[in-house]
Amino acid sequence: MAREEAKTPSSGKGSSAYLMSIVRTLSSSADFEQREQEKTRIEKAFRESDKRLGELVTANYKDVNKILQSFGKMTKSINDSRDKIRKIKEDLSSCKTLLHFKRDELRKLWRDGVEHKAVLSMLEQIEQIKEVPDKMDEYISKKFYLHATDLIVQAVAKLEGPLAGVDALRDLRSELMGRKETLHEKLIEELNRQIYVRSVQTPSLQRGGSNRLSRRDASVWGWTDGADTPVTSRDSDSNKGTLEVTEDLNRDPTENLDHFISILTESLYVLRKLPEAVEITKMRIEPELLSLVAKATQQVAESMGQQSDSLASQSEPRHLLDLLKLIFQQFRCVANTHQVVLNNVRRLTSSSMHSEVVYDMKDVWSNIQAVLQVLLSEYLDVRNTLSSRQQAPSDFDEPSMDIGVYFGKKRPGRPKKIPLFRFDASLHALSTNSYIEDTRQFEASVLGQQSLLTVMSKQQKICKPSAFNITAIYKPLKLFIQEIEDAMEAPPSLQEFITDFVQNAFLGQVHKRVSESIDVATRGFDALRNVIDEKVRRELGVPRPLLQSTVTVDESIGELQELMMALPDYADQFLTMVCNVLREYRDKCHSAYRDIVQHGADDRRVISAMWAKDEDISRFLRSLPSWRTLQPTADGKELDGTVCSEQEMRALNSKEAVILITNLSTDETLIPQQEIITDVTQMRTVANVHESLEWFASRLDQMTDSLAECSGNQPSDNKEADQLPADTVPVSPKTLESLRSLVQDFRDLAEVCLLLLHLEVRVHCFYYLLPVTKQSNYAGPIDDLDPDSNVLKLNKDLSSMEEVLSQSLQPKKFKYIFETLGYLVSSILISCVQFLKKINENGIKKMCRNILAIQQNLTNITLTRETDLDRARQFYELLYLSPDDVLNGIAEKGPHFTGTEYTYLIQLYHRSHPGNAITLQEARMRRLTEIMEKGQNETV
Repeated sequence: MAREEAKTPSSGKGSSAYLMSIVRTLSSSADFEQREQEKTRIEKAFRESDKRLGELVTANYKDVNKILQSFGKMTKSINDSRDKIRKIKEDLSSCKTLLHFKRDELRKLWRDGVEHKAVLSMLEQIEQIKEVPDKMDEYISKKFYLHATDLIVQAVAKLEGPLAGVDALRDLRSELMGRKETLHEKLIEELNRQIYVRSVQTPSLQRGGSNRLSRRDASVWGWTDGADTPVTSRDSDSNKGTLEVTEDLNRDPTENLDHFISILTESLYVLRKLPEAVEITKMRIEPELLSLVAKATQQVAESMGQQSDSLASQSEPRHLLDLLKLIFQQFRCVANTHQVVLNNVRRLTSSSMHSEVVYDMKDVWSNIQAVLQVLLSEYLDVRNTLSSRQQAPSDFDEPSMDIGVYFGKKRPGRPKKIPLFRFDASLHALSTNSYIEDTRQFEASVLGQQSLLTVMSKQQKICKPSAFNITAIYKPLKLFIQEIEDAMEAPPSLQEFITDFVQNAFLGQVHKRVSESIDVATRGFDALRNVIDEKVRRELGVPRPLLQSTVTVDESIGELQELMMALPDYADQFLTMVCNVLREYRDKCHSAYRDIVQHGADDRRVISAMWAKDEDISRFLRSLPSWRTLQPTADGKELDGTVCSEQEMRALNSKEAVILITNLSTDETLIPQQEIITDVTQMRTVANVHESLEWFASRLDQMTDSLAECSGNQPSDNKEADQLPADTVPVSPKTLESLRSLVQDFRDLAEVCLLLLHLEVRVHCFYYLLPVTKQSNYAGPIDDLDPDSNVLKLNKDLSSMEEVLSQSLQPKKFKYIFETLGYLVSSILISCVQFLKKINENGIKKMCRNILAIQQNLTNITLTRETDLDRARQFYELLYLSPDDVLNGIAEKGPHFTGTEYTYLIQLYHRSHPGNAITLQEARMRRLTEIMEKGQNETV
């Protein structure tokens, strides 16, 4: 145990403890031998320790020597210090004894020192106060307003406090008191300049650019979040309510607008003028906004590079749009700056007893709306618009409106009592009057008894005032109104003003304008005869002339469509107006059509008009290939003309001819002249109506599809398209369906006009060819070399119609009118052989000349050889043969005509040769029947 403790001496409490343990060990040993052993062990350990110590001293000799020398110096210094302290104590004791003898004299010297110190401090304060004016001028010139405020407040406090009794500072005291009283005016002026001048400064007016703040402008505010638009928040800077506003003399205080406004409000608060400054700021909102409007107007006028007088006479709504974009941008900046001011005011007054703020952001936005209302009233010409509205009221937005007075003949109507609209009773007028009454006192002092309207009316205009200026500014104005509503959290009065103006004034102006233009185009007897000139036709890109009235109505509809896009909130009213205009124009076209096709006191229609309206005949004509080739396919291309074979085409033409012949030539009567259209100009009118209404219907189809797409009524397979496009035009499906129905009415009337022309040309053939067989003599003894007079009249009539219709109809439609006409003429001449009483060789020659004259004329018209008329000529040439020769030819070569036509031929032969017995005729008829039946059986 003792051995283990000897090996670790450092583990004991110290060397003394270790030595005592050795002593105890030696004294407690039982015998001498044990003590010797312990002694030997200790001596061995001592030698080892001494050896180790010698080695360490040898290795660290320099350090040990240095330590010993330093220890010696320290010991000497300590001894010297002890001697000095002892001497000081002796000196202090002797000084205390000496001072005790001069105590009163020392007290007097101390009092004199205190007085001299106070005088020096006062003199130093006086010197500092004398420098206050110069320092204030320096601070104010560099816009260090917070330092200037603190400086003058402290100086005045010293002059009214410790230095109040210094008469020499009386003049300086008065000067500084005056400066203190006027400093707040400087601060208020600077605050308003920051709100209305610096915050709205923009590098230049960029037309069509963004109406938001740029990054350069945002840096002025201290917004560095990367957003171009400052976000207005009622709780902004709320986290800075406890932060102290500081002013760094080494930086430009105006570098950050937000911080500079904080400095200004802090300075006003230090001056105890903050409530007064807030009141003045509120009172100056309106005149400052008016000044901004005037400056913006001047800026826009200068950017246009024109004189203000010339701009005021130009109808350029885009100038007004540029002005409003600039004003909206500036008003946003002003509102944001007011928000910063109010946040600082609330921060400063939150801990004081008078924490009520004189105004808030609702007051700012209300003043902005009032100024905008007056500005818009001037540029929208509200006063004159409403006066004209009162003079000419109209129920333009009612679906059952009657605008027939603009289309039909003017008839004196009974006077109606119509309540006139009074603008001064509208909600906008009441709110405006109330606002003007509230601010009348301030306007009297600042504006010299001038109202807002008077001030605005004296400013220069950048475009001509007109109600139609609303079309260019409505969408950006609506977005700005939405911003106001979001900021105020209440419906803005500016929205009510715009709604009142559009509903009570603008829609009426639009209706009046459209009605007047259509009235001019459709007034008079020749309204549907006047066509557009060549220049307009080239501009429209149409192949044939159109009615002037149709183009005018299309232009009016186009204007209404543009208004629907410009004012999407009122698209349904405009679409209702479109439907009413189309309805009245449709009735006008139907009326003009009836005037052409009706005759007599009983309003009977011409034959072609009755057939065009007949469902069976109309359905059959529309099923013919010639009609189907006129109709465009779904991809807008026309059908190929070869939709059926030549044999099928001949069969269909034969069916058409049979239908017409059955209706017109079954008896001895002729067609009265009043049942055909004898005036070729009326046929031109019908052709123009067809081309115009077909073009008009296609234009309306495009408009309908566009509205359906914009309104979201267009069916779509994309189920994910839940959101409507930004340019959505909300219209009711019911009104859109009414528009589609009207478009179909115009298309139906256009098709009826084309069918009318198709049938009228054929009725003219019957009108002139029936007298050729029923009234003319073909058994005369003299060979008349000239064609029949009715044939010559027919050729002249066909040539006149060809000349008119070729100029009024497209080539494919002109072809539809005159193609297959040769087959019809041939069928008429063949079927009417039954009405010939007698015929000889001279008559046969005359009939062949008639056919040749018609064939030549039709060839000139259609530019194709009318081979169908060869069939009629061949038929009449059979009369040169005897009936037996004709029957033998049928038996040998087969029939070229129908059995009925051969029957008419044999009967005419026997009427022309009365010497033949009746039994011979009956025998020939029986043989004809047998031959025809035999031919049919062989064919089967």
